Amino acid sequence: MKCQRCPKPATFHITDIERGKPKEFHFCDEHARQHLSPSSEAGDKADISSLAEKLSQGGLEKARETSAADKQVCPCCQMSFQEFRNTGRLGCPYDYEVFRDELMPLLENIHEETRHTGKFPRRAPRDPVRQTELIQLRNEQKRAIAAEDYEMAARIRDKIKAIEFDQGR
Repeated sequence: MKCQRCPKPATFHITDIERGKPKEFHFCDEHARQHLSPSSEAGDKADISSLAEKLSQGGLEKARETSAADKQVCPCCQMSFQEFRNTGRLGCPYDYEVFRDELMPLLENIHEETRHTGKFPRRAPRDPVRQTELIQLRNEQKRAIAAEDYEMAARIRDKIKAIEFDQGR
């Protein structure tokens, strides 16, 4: 996508709310700064300008990268909290324990509760240990495929099928 004011690629996509309706802007680095820079009113726009400056320098992304919570990894599924932030999905049931300190405020803010009180899927596995084993096997299979060890991937696939067949009974 190109900048709305010049032929450069748009690197900033800004949504302003004007009279209750969203208005989208697509700007290059230079025009985004101009759009967000303080004009005659120095109040709120000065804050926006400093935010635009941080964004253009990658400041917020760098701060997020260095967070200790983002580097935390689940020992079962090997998912990091950074991956959760990017995808919005957890890898296994144990992630709730591993990332507990970060998830609780988030769940409370979104759902106003931290305990599940609704229905469970009928097809949900009855044995959480088996479910965790399946998750670990699927992750091992992905690593074997990435390493191009197809014989190992096939053996893991067979283990997965055997576990799924036993769960179906």
